[in-house]
Amino acid sequence: MDTLTAKSPEDKTTDKKAEKISGSQAILDILIREGVDTIFGYPGGAIMPVYDALYNYHKYFNHILVRHEQCAAHAAQGYARVSGKTGVVFSTSGPGATNLVTGLADAMIDSTPMVCFTGQVFAHLLGTDAFQETDVINVTSPVTKWNYQITNAEEIPEVLAKAFFIAKSGRPGPVLIDVTKNAQTQLFDFKGYEPCEHIRSYRPKPLIRKKFVEDAAAMINEAKKPLVIFGQGIILGKAEKEFREFIEKGGLPAAWTILGLSALPSDHPLNVGMLGMHGNYAPNVLTNDCDVLIAVGMRFDDRVTGRLDKYAKQARVIHLDIDPSEIDKNVKADVPVWGDCKDTLPMLTKLIHKKEHAAWLKKFRELQKQEFEKCINVELNPTTEVLTMGEVVKVINELTDGKSVIVSDVGQHQMVACRYAKFNQSMSNVTSGGLGTMGFGLPAAIGAKLGAPNRTVIAILGDGGFQMTLQELGTIMQNKIDLKILILNNHFLGMVRQWQDLFMEKRYSFTDIESPDFVALASAYNIDSKRVESREFLKAAVQEMLKHKGPYLLEVKVGKENNVFPMVPQGCSVSEIRLS
Repeated sequence: MDTLTAKSPEDKTTDKKAEKISGSQAILDILIREGVDTIFGYPGGAIMPVYDALYNYHKYFNHILVRHEQCAAHAAQGYARVSGKTGVVFSTSGPGATNLVTGLADAMIDSTPMVCFTGQVFAHLLGTDAFQETDVINVTSPVTKWNYQITNAEEIPEVLAKAFFIAKSGRPGPVLIDVTKNAQTQLFDFKGYEPCEHIRSYRPKPLIRKKFVEDAAAMINEAKKPLVIFGQGIILGKAEKEFREFIEKGGLPAAWTILGLSALPSDHPLNVGMLGMHGNYAPNVLTNDCDVLIAVGMRFDDRVTGRLDKYAKQARVIHLDIDPSEIDKNVKADVPVWGDCKDTLPMLTKLIHKKEHAAWLKKFRELQKQEFEKCINVELNPTTEVLTMGEVVKVINELTDGKSVIVSDVGQHQMVACRYAKFNQSMSNVTSGGLGTMGFGLPAAIGAKLGAPNRTVIAILGDGGFQMTLQELGTIMQNKIDLKILILNNHFLGMVRQWQDLFMEKRYSFTDIESPDFVALASAYNIDSKRVESREFLKAAVQEMLKHKGPYLLEVKVGKENNVFPMVPQGCSVSEIRLS
């Protein structure tokens, strides 16, 4: 219940007496109490009182002035994904608030904890179409876990406590708090801050039903060909250790979604690869051969399942998830195990038998060999003069030993990065999964570097996605962020072009994109850079980028019409995955 004094934010002494402070000061006091150290934002008229108060509180926060509000949201996502903390964003009303919508939607579908504060016009002007007024509550309701409009400063302590609790508890997600200008300037008796630990009718963790855990264990013990598919729920639940103990005791092959990547080390013997449209051959094919399918912390996205009417119809399904609404939403579960996997996995591990499933694992190895010969070796060890995206990622693996954070944008390079990047530490892969937001990569990498300042962070971007948010080079320049930017330039909107190639008779309709001189552009922002077009200079250039102190941009020219395989064509079963 202690509070910072309004006159002297440096004074952290406990003061149980009520004192009059402004709503803006209360917001900043509460952020300190919530452990917030980094804010991504952009000032404007409706949130100016908060920024005025921040002038006196700046030493408590690292405020990052982005160049666009959407990028503030993506940076907060990257920060949250690598730090495990809640990302925080400041924005003004109207266009500033609506610019957050894409980032909110991305965070919502990818379960990223974030609290966004938007300024709003004075309460007495609401509904009058005042300058820069937008009904941000109704605009953002579909893309937030919770939102609320504060019109009276006295609401601030309770509402902010709820906001942080809702954002980070259970299945995490974004929360938006809209604060009218009068509530920001209003003086009120601030009696201190009490973090929220419970909200009536909100149950972030469903009750674990022991009977379902027992049924799941019995089903796993009977299985001859079990397959575990896991997602980001392992990382969000901080259950990496519990997950490894589970699969190792049961000898269970485990495949990952792109957001589950890095929860299990890449070289773990039970790691059988990536699921989905551009995933690995073996886990996709054998999904339709396993007898028990165990889904942990994943939501059966359509890019993972392909055609639902042909998905794992032979298998009995066990689904572990903290969000009951995901159970039976897309794939019917024979046994639903509700709860936090941090709690349910140890219960399950205790009950399953120790097994190896050697013959079943051998099937994965055989199919992996086929994929290596027809796809992987062609991509990683090309015999043509043209550079491939995969060989660039291979060089990164060699030079970083799987210890760096990889942030990817959306497109072919994203699939290549997820397929071939190696990780030996959790919370190392940051990408836009469910929404597939082009332009996500650069601002998310900024946030990731600030969230993990002692780790190497590499942004792997395509030439198309980079141009959607390249103005954030200014953010990098101003804050001297030690970020490594790798642009894989194929002069196309590559993923769309691949579909046009395969399914539309190479009718390349508006996917050939011209780009500026990226090296000259980096120079304009005082960022060191280099361009590579030849294999003989690739490794040295990547090494130079990684060793450089400070931000660095490396552009690598790759094949214009290279495609990413394997691929599950849209409308097909996962077992119909194509190797070429």
